[in-house]
Amino acid sequence: MSFRNSTATDYVEDVSPGSGALPPRAWYPASDATSLSLNGSWRFRLSPTADAEDDAFAEPGYDAGGWAEVSVPGHWVLQGHGAPAYTNHLYPFPVDPPRVPTENPTGDHLRFFDLPAGWDGTAGGAVLRFDGVESCARVWLNGTDIGEFKGSRLPHEFAVGQLLKPAGNVLAVRVHRWSAGSYLEDQDQWWLPGIFRDVTLLHRPPGAALDFFVHASYDHTTGQGTLRVDSDVDGRVSVPALDIDVATGEAVTVPVEAWTAETPRLYDAVLATEGERVPLRIGFRTVELADGLIKVNGKAVLFKGVNRHEWHPERGRALDQETMLADVLLMKRHNINAVRTSHYPPHPAFLDLCDEYGLWVIDECDLETHGFTEQAWRDNPVDDDRWTPALLDRAARMVERDKNHPSVVIWSLGNEAGTGRGLTAMAEWIHGRDASRLVHYEGDIDCRDTDVYSRMYADHAEVERIGRELDGGTHKRRRLPFILCEYGHAMGNGPGGLADYQRIFESYDRLQGGFIWEWIDHGIKDDRYEYAYGGDFGEELHDGNFVCDGLVFPDRRPSPGLVEYKKVIEPVGVEGDGTTVRITNKQDFADLSALAFEWSYQVDGETVEAGTLAVPALAAGESAEVKLPEPPAVPGGGEARWTVRALLAAGTAWGPAGHVVAWGQIPVSARQSPSVAASAAPVSGAGRITLGPAAFDARSGALLSIGSVDVTALRLDVWRATTDNDDGAAWQSDIRYAALWRKFGLHRMRHRLDAVETDGDALTVRTRVAPAAWEFGLATVYRWTSDGDRLGLTVSVTPDGDWTVPLPRLGIRFGIPAADRVRWFGGGPEEAYPDTRSAALVGRWESTVDGLQTPYVRPQENGARADVRWAEIGGLRIEGDPEFWFTARRWTTEQLDAAAHRTDLVAGDTVWVNLDHGQHGIGSQSCGPGVLPPYQLHADPSEFTFVFTDIG
Repeated sequence: MSFRNSTATDYVEDVSPGSGALPPRAWYPASDATSLSLNGSWRFRLSPTADAEDDAFAEPGYDAGGWAEVSVPGHWVLQGHGAPAYTNHLYPFPVDPPRVPTENPTGDHLRFFDLPAGWDGTAGGAVLRFDGVESCARVWLNGTDIGEFKGSRLPHEFAVGQLLKPAGNVLAVRVHRWSAGSYLEDQDQWWLPGIFRDVTLLHRPPGAALDFFVHASYDHTTGQGTLRVDSDVDGRVSVPALDIDVATGEAVTVPVEAWTAETPRLYDAVLATEGERVPLRIGFRTVELADGLIKVNGKAVLFKGVNRHEWHPERGRALDQETMLADVLLMKRHNINAVRTSHYPPHPAFLDLCDEYGLWVIDECDLETHGFTEQAWRDNPVDDDRWTPALLDRAARMVERDKNHPSVVIWSLGNEAGTGRGLTAMAEWIHGRDASRLVHYEGDIDCRDTDVYSRMYADHAEVERIGRELDGGTHKRRRLPFILCEYGHAMGNGPGGLADYQRIFESYDRLQGGFIWEWIDHGIKDDRYEYAYGGDFGEELHDGNFVCDGLVFPDRRPSPGLVEYKKVIEPVGVEGDGTTVRITNKQDFADLSALAFEWSYQVDGETVEAGTLAVPALAAGESAEVKLPEPPAVPGGGEARWTVRALLAAGTAWGPAGHVVAWGQIPVSARQSPSVAASAAPVSGAGRITLGPAAFDARSGALLSIGSVDVTALRLDVWRATTDNDDGAAWQSDIRYAALWRKFGLHRMRHRLDAVETDGDALTVRTRVAPAAWEFGLATVYRWTSDGDRLGLTVSVTPDGDWTVPLPRLGIRFGIPAADRVRWFGGGPEEAYPDTRSAALVGRWESTVDGLQTPYVRPQENGARADVRWAEIGGLRIEGDPEFWFTARRWTTEQLDAAAHRTDLVAGDTVWVNLDHGQHGIGSQSCGPGVLPPYQLHADPSEFTFVFTDIG
């Protein structure tokens, strides 16, 4: 037995990657060699410092009966021991590399196990594998110190065959929250220590493969694939479907079906060596940089991607197979074709799923040193030769682990780590080890070490300049393809402007798409708040809800942003003129044979006839004009449109038959605008004015009721609870409108009554709406009319003074008694705003008031339905001219604006309804560009009309 002195913790602050671990090698899920999962319940002791109590806990016979228990995989701070902490880029400890604080929570873990029956621990080899431990671990087996390691999201293996016993084995692991490795892992996520991925004991029989490399290329000109499997030990490779049976190291060329993200053809194979049979899943494809483009199998690809952090709201980064599969299925069902594994290699099983279901992958190394930006990158480890071995170790552990996945088409050196010699060394090593893939790193602005020009959050105009090759830069960069490795910051309500980006991507070959930031909100399930975010655990430094910026909510419910993205990137284009429809296959490889098409004809939002549409199996990139049927005759006419949908013709691995892949709507005839013949005159008496079904306060002109429906506080409204994108990022140089809106008092507008006039057949109320302390305002006139049964309202708004900011919204707000059901004819079923409305399908929809709300982790403006012709709620029917934005909720805008968590919102007895003539767009300014000019709501003269009917 061997023990170090209890104060021997120098390894924690050592810049080296560790000691004792075996060289990295390929990961594979199974073989016929025995393995033993060591996942499960472990004994656990938490100490406040790195030296803990002592090393005696690693000795066999140590009594840990009084220790707590934790689940492995897992994070101890999510199991009642300490607390998580979130920072975007600031290190939560003093920056003094490679030193870390004395206050360094350290978790001692113990696992007791017996070997499986028939496994003689003294014969053959055995390997102990850790797939992920944050941030530094020291390991003992049966009292022997076998090594320590860093690289939290990378595998580490140790040879332990000589240490095993048939029964009573003791595995001891000391895990430190902070280490020198923490300086390389500043990755905009929760800091969560623990053994969070699998721990496995692998039996390695004599003659088992130590490592192997599957080379499976595809020649698109001949349709043939070439397979060669290199192995450290001799063996044979068989692929029954291709009649292949060759020795390792021997190449064979045969006709094959290629692997792509659209057609993920995998061939089952076996690598058989003297000691082991390893099942393989082989995909033939060739990745190259050709003609200045990223090409796979001879064709340029367009990435419609997402950045994916690993996350579960209760288990953190300890993901199971079911959760990983849920992510992949959601991505495929929302037309996503690519994943950047931000900012570390994922659990290796996730890449198996990407191979199986079809997703392009940018596999990113476990590296980010973003906090050094606060000191202008001084002392940055990636430009310090002392750290280069650790960087190369991380690169090797990623590449060797994941090299056999056809889904991985690009290696990424890491994220937001500045530039330096260490990154160059990583790029050179990767290029030398695997020439079959490209290398990416966004921070290499001159593309010295990379094969792709990559940027984050470049605005639309700059992306178009890059597409037009007007961006300048080094000669090498000008010859490279361009991707946005991050764009469309999906924080809170949004992101806006995705359709505008996509139009630019599709207009220029050089632009090969991008990756939305990001996949999932990292909210932590919490009884206090429903979901907690930065600062909710007492962190002295934190970045609030910046950790909640995903296309799916923490429970993996799709947000409206994901539904919008699905529409924007749909693989089939549908356009038409009312008699024909133009179908375009926007895929890169697959034809349309997997899809069925159907049409429906709606009048006033109701389907009157439907049928199938015969569309040829267009090849990728092809289009065809398809004739629509004769429109059915509908008595009385009305607003008519065609809706054409592309559906899965049969069930696939990722979606059921009938799943909607793409759709388009084609207007046929316009709606007839609602109107009220002003035939009823206002009548005054007893302090009230009656006009048709309505009653008003005679002094103020305030509407009191419409028939049987009481109405509260109807007046002009320009305020919305600011969104994360309205608030913008603190480092943004562009105008952040939320701050200006508050500065100018748009959240506290005053309403001055100028006149209440009864003139013939109308009641006119003249007001001025303006903020305290400023000279500008909105002259607002409400003109009420009635035909005896219905009530009409025309609102005229005339700005006065110098308006220097757009309005958040422009419309009316009022309260009605608590209501539940809502029906409307307009865009749906989800929320939409001026620059997030691509997915708004015009039709008739129903919901509850609660169902209209979008549950953003930090409450903010949400729930508007676009292009509403009419809505029914609480006994009222409301028609608009022109169409309007409709919102209804059980709390006021002010209450919504003040809420920090969902649990702050308490339903009242009033439903507050907004009928908006206009809404300011959403944009992406929580990290990206703001609202584009076409979607900004300026204070211009406006007039809009509503018609109210009491429907009981």
